[in-house]
Amino acid sequence: MLVHFTKMHGTGNDFLVLDLVSQSVQLTPEIISALADRHTGIGFDQLLAAEPPTNPEADFFYRIYNADGSEAEQCGNGARCLAKFVYDKQLTPKRKLTFQCINGLISAELLPDNKFKINMGEPNFSPGKIPFRTPTQEDIYRLGGYPHDDHAKAATDIEFLPVSMGNPHAVIEVESVSDIPIEKIGPWLSTHPVFPDGANVSFMEIENPARLQLRVYERGAGETQACGTGACAAVAVAQHRQLVSSTVDVAMPGGQITVQWQGPNHDLFQIGPAKKVYDGRIKI
Repeated sequence: MLVHFTKMHGTGNDFLVLDLVSQSVQLTPEIISALADRHTGIGFDQLLAAEPPTNPEADFFYRIYNADGSEAEQCGNGARCLAKFVYDKQLTPKRKLTFQCINGLISAELLPDNKFKINMGEPNFSPGKIPFRTPTQEDIYRLGGYPHDDHAKAATDIEFLPVSMGNPHAVIEVESVSDIPIEKIGPWLSTHPVFPDGANVSFMEIENPARLQLRVYERGAGETQACGTGACAAVAVAQHRQLVSSTVDVAMPGGQITVQWQGPNHDLFQIGPAKKVYDGRIKI
């Protein structure tokens, strides 16, 4: 069948977006991973789908699939792109939307400057909710066994703090995001047994209380140009440790977003752009 799609990106985190309200597509992990191939398919970090909601409080059901075909719980950059997509495609006239995700509801608002504000809910540091396997809750965790030298038997500890932004994250503070072996540490920690559902791994460099640099290894996708939930997780961890202010600009390889969080018992918000690249059709 011939499927209509839109290619979009949020600060370089790129997506294939489908309207599954007015068209019906049977997606499988094999189809998704084939479409995600950047040489023989369309190429993307995640596939996003707008479906009819099952919750009467929601405008759309928002589904997220990683490039390997696995389903993700949340995607902040994707939420901004989906909000722009449903508005531009005239699937709704509303500028304030509620999306139903597999882990609950989030809200999206189209701002006057063509940026989008997403209410990501409150960060959750409870190990059982992330989920993260640990007998105690700590301010910082250490995992041993990471082989820091391929030619040596020595191993080093990795220090991080886990948090859920609707999906699991591990946040590591580093002196410089330019000098980290993300291609080694990322998959090692992302698939570590302490994260039964896997985790996105964020490496943050704090420049000052209002700005940080970030690189993210995403579960099921590898390193991406940007990660909205990773940016939110990094700011949540940094503020939890009293290292940043309530409004922080997060710079990633693909661009910058702003994260706002007043602290415990408050929802966290992210603000950033969403861009359409092109519309297309593909036979599935």
